[in-house]
Amino acid sequence: MMENKMEKRKLGKSGLEVSALGLGCMGMSFSYGPPADKNEMIALLRKAVERGVTFFDTAEVYGPFINEELVGRALAPFRHEVVIATKFGFGTSGISALDSRPEHIKQVAEASLRRLKTEVIDLFYQHRVDPNIPVEEVAGTVRELIKEGKVKHFGLSEAGVQVIRRAHAVQPVAALQSEYSLWWREPEAEILPVLEELGIGFVPYSPLGKGFLTGKMDENTTFGKTDFRNTVPRLSAGNRKANQVFVDLLATIAQRKHATPAQIALAWLLAQKPWIVPIPGTTKLSRLEENIGATAVELTKDDLLEIETASSKLKVQGDRYSEGSAKLINR
Repeated sequence: MMENKMEKRKLGKSGLEVSALGLGCMGMSFSYGPPADKNEMIALLRKAVERGVTFFDTAEVYGPFINEELVGRALAPFRHEVVIATKFGFGTSGISALDSRPEHIKQVAEASLRRLKTEVIDLFYQHRVDPNIPVEEVAGTVRELIKEGKVKHFGLSEAGVQVIRRAHAVQPVAALQSEYSLWWREPEAEILPVLEELGIGFVPYSPLGKGFLTGKMDENTTFGKTDFRNTVPRLSAGNRKANQVFVDLLATIAQRKHATPAQIALAWLLAQKPWIVPIPGTTKLSRLEENIGATAVELTKDDLLEIETASSKLKVQGDRYSEGSAKLINR
């Protein structure tokens, strides 16, 4: 039934094999404005499977809950062909409070299994590090869930180097999910070397800079009232104008490669390490097709050097999150 076999990648030494590009499902229900039409999203998720995507990313907090239900319903017919990742770590009041107490993690696992209509969660991430709960307890709890057959692999999100090492010593971490793109390269300094050393895969979210690196936005773009990008300093009108230089760089290379800026941004990430699997999100079939097309773009050493040289001279204007959101990210 697969129209297009995409290359597969292994997330570190965990043995977890997924399509080179995953699909971030958050925006279908949450964060970028009102939820999209359910039936259209189910069709989109199934089209992704048809095109060879086998890695789908959701979380209980997206919606909350409705995104997991959507993903579960859409992927039920293909459950054995796909890998579903979801996340725990926020309290019942949503993203204002962290809660990684062991009993809460177990409750979330049961609820997520129900919503996802599945017997096992392929990859269970701690959504944000909880400073009140030692990560060893978190890792130990997920280890128990793995022993019980409810979870297959353990992941962390936006965790710093020490937390990664401590968690991995208790239960091997299959993947770290954090923001990484041509205009947020902080993970390169300390995170990527540690992942390489420990054999942990890396799943970049916002690989297209929340849409900016696609070249479809400029200083005149306006976001809907409920679109969280209104609060992102880096995406303020003035900063968008200043940051256009990144898009121009991608566009120059895209033209030469008969590709789009978005495809170059994704191909650049794929070229960094063989164990990196970006998860761009979209609600549009045309964008899904475009993103998948990135896996066929070959960037040569010269192309990569050119991107490196040019981008090293560019300075991103504006923070990646507003101060309130930034507090939830622990290094």
